[in-house]
Amino acid sequence: MQTSLFSFDSAGDSLDDKIRECKKCGLWKTRTHAVPGEGGFRKKVMFVGEAPGKWEDIKGRPFVGAAGKYLDELLATIGLSRDDVYITNIVKCRPPNNRDPTDEEIRACAPYLEWQIEHMRPRVICPLGRFSAKFILEKFGFTMKSITAAQGKIYRGDIIIIPMFHPAAALYHGKWKPELEKAFATLKSVLDDMEN
Repeated sequence: MQTSLFSFDSAGDSLDDKIRECKKCGLWKTRTHAVPGEGGFRKKVMFVGEAPGKWEDIKGRPFVGAAGKYLDELLATIGLSRDDVYITNIVKCRPPNNRDPTDEEIRACAPYLEWQIEHMRPRVICPLGRFSAKFILEKFGFTMKSITAAQGKIYRGDIIIIPMFHPAAALYHGKWKPELEKAFATLKSVLDDMEN
């Protein structure tokens, strides 16, 4: 399922199209597909990863590899699916060899994520991984010492932020899985409170 949600300018181009055509940083030279984001928005929850990986680049969709399968499993444990949440990344193109995104790449791509946040107005943002958590927390006036310290905590403001370990990192470091599962339980509790 791939859902385009935005109008980006008066010419009628969607934000997704702008992202797919973007050449603001050098990543366009090595990408197969840019990955704008997708999902539903029933719960007004946005998951923000760091950057597409190999399979995301091939398919043009976020979180479709092993980390995506694990994310789907985590969502299911709290009664959610991709139809309930929107999933995107800070950087919309794959860095070569899945290296970390650079500050320059994050700065170049950030306006797209900021547009998504501004126009979707999520009630909860769950940044996945340290780059995403640092960017989102700082954008909303918080500081982050480390993803380990921030993981699973609730930061309250106009938007509730719940930073989480990246599913790929939890798969690699199995000891982080229970903490990530607890963070999803925290998300469920926050959503339940919103509905009561």
